[in-house]
Amino acid sequence: MTLKLVQQHIKDKKHFAADQEAGKAKEVKPLEEDGAAVDTDNMKSKGLGDSIHKFTTATGIKTVVDRVSEGLNIPCGCEGRRKAMNALFPYKNKK
Repeated sequence: MTLKLVQQHIKDKKHFAADQEAGKAKEVKPLEEDGAAVDTDNMKSKGLGDSIHKFTTATGIKTVVDRVSEGLNIPCGCEGRRKAMNALFPYKNKK
């Protein structure tokens, strides 16, 4: 992104994360948890839904699904499925 676009997006109050290359930024979608933004890449999986989300994001499947659902104007329902899978198949917390 150019600096001008970044400044415009900041004015629009969108969330950004610094890219590895200096001077570039990319837009990110924050996941709210108890009012605080959570980084899903470093978050421990709470259940099967989180593990599937990490796998599909890492392999690029999520990007393809997002583009197709956006192109067809149909919501993918990924977040709802993720929450349902976490509720049905939770991981036990080891303490």
